[in-house]
Amino acid sequence: MAASSEDLSREIARLADDKLGEGIVCLDMRELVTYTDYLVICTARNERQAEAIAEDVHLRLKQDQSLLPVNPDRSGDVGWTVLDYLDCVLHIFTDEARQRYDLEDLWHEAPRLDLGLDQPEAKSASAA
Repeated sequence: MAASSEDLSREIARLADDKLGEGIVCLDMRELVTYTDYLVICTARNERQAEAIAEDVHLRLKQDQSLLPVNPDRSGDVGWTVLDYLDCVLHIFTDEARQRYDLEDLWHEAPRLDLGLDQPEAKSASAA
């Protein structure tokens, strides 16, 4: 049985947390856009960690749920790596890129999912 888009976003967030992604948030986009249901956003300390998070999410979802992202290129240009699973899109940023692009502020009207992760809540760049 296929997981719901909310379940998928929670699983992606959990996998990112397992790889020590920081400031993980999940934005509920269902009432705002038609191209996805959820955005999961996290920060990696460096490009190497960003690649480790992306690789683990990719492999685990492929193995456990037979899911592949629609964007096979995970080059992480400009400190921003995206894995697009259609119903859920994972954005992995370096700290500098996350502040620069500030998706949380761009989509400030999107409700946040309570992920139940034991980590501090991310702050948007505008609050910094």
